[in-house]
Parts: sequence; C-alpha cells; structure tokens
Amino acid sequence: MSPSTAVAAPRAGSTAAPRPGRGRGRTLTGPALAVLLLGAAVWVVGFTGVLGVRTVTVTGARALSAEQVRSAAAVPDRQPLARVDLAAVRDRVSGLAGVERVAVSRSWPGTVRITVTERQGVAVVERSGGVFLVDHAGHVFQRVAARPRGVPRLAIEGVGPADPATRSALAALTALPAPVVAQIAKIAAPSPESVTLHLSGRRTVLWGGAADSAAKAAALTALLRKPATVYDVSTPSIVTTR
Repeated sequence: MSPSTAVAAPRAGSTAAPRPGRGRGRTLTGPALAVLLLGAAVWVVGFTGVLGVRTVTVTGARALSAEQVRSAAAVPDRQPLARVDLAAVRDRVSGLAGVERVAVSRSWPGTVRITVTERQGVAVVERSGGVFLVDHAGHVFQRVAARPRGVPRLAIEGVGPADPATRSALAALTALPAPVVAQIAKIAAPSPESVTLHLSGRRTVLWGGAADSAAKAAALTALLRKPATVYDVSTPSIVTTR
C-alpha cells in the first residue's frame, strides 16, 4: 500500500490563481463605443466620397447658361459635401458679369444648390464700338447687338456704380413709371446735378440732380399730357414747359 499524500487546505483569505486565458477578451464600454462610432461617421462624411457631391443644380439663370454657372462654381465631383466651401463657391459665381446675387446651399446626400439673380438691363452705354447693358446700380455687364427697344442710352463719361453722374441718371430712370421710360431715347449727365432726359419727338426734360426724384417723376408724368418741347422739373414745386 502506497503512502498517502497530504493535501494542504487553502488558508483563509487566500485567492485562487486565475485560470489560463481568463480576462483576455474585453467588451467595449458604452462611451468608448460611442466615440468609435462618432469617429467613423466623421470619417465617412468628411473624408470619403460616400456623401460626396454628385449633382450641382442651378436655378435663376436666363441669359447665362447653367453650364456657365457650374463652370464658374468649380465644385469638384465627389468632394465630400460637408467640406464644400459654400462662401468660396458663391464668390466665384458672383464674379460672372451678369450675376447680381448668389445663394449656395447643401442638399443631402450629394447636391449643391446654386440660385442666381441675374442683372437686369435698364439702360445701355456705347463703348469701344459696342453696346452694353447697364443695370440699376450702374454695373456694365453684357454686350448686345443693338439698344433694346424702350431702353435708353446713357450719354455719360465713365459709366459705373461709383460714378456720381451715373447714379443721378439712374435715380431719375428708376423713379419714372414704365410708360414714361419707354419714351426716353437718351439720358445725358455732364454732372450729377444736370441730368437731362431726351424723349422721342424731340422733347427734352430738364431733371437736375437726384434729389426729390419721386416728386419730379410725378410732376413729369402729369406735364407730359401737355404738348411741349421742354419740360423743366428740376424744381418740382415750380415746374415749367415751353
């Protein structure tokens, strides 16, 4: 009979040795998982083409083509939509001569929307043998074959938005109702205070400066009912004809 083997009982308070492999697999906690998912979402949205630009839509273009606007916008295809610099796109499109205002926005998942407001020609100016449209603010923006019917010619040196004589002439033009504007062939302004309107039928209107344009427009509209060759509304409280 073999001798018995004594087995020592564990002491009170002692800890059993861990089994091999226990504790190696760990589960992500809620906050850690949230951070991981957020990072993945940022990467997908901001650094991949999954939510990239696929379409650039253009509305409001009439004289300009949609392709001209897209070319000026220069939005790279498949660029992450979240990283498109909308202000830069707006500035590039605003550089087109015929554009007055631009609005640019994102439309998920992959569209950049561009809305343009084009300049409207209210007068023309002759330059370098050509005829160019002028908008209500004095911007010269588009060459045309001939003066459109009902659109007056500005006989002013240095037509532009910063030119005082241009501003005075356009103040008169925008104050007048359409039926009167249709009768104007030419607007001369040697100075900001000496605007003269040349109407059809060899009639002349002495307008003066930009002050009291609304009162002058009302007075002229009434005076044109009387036949005359010269209408002086430069002082709207004392108008004369001859």
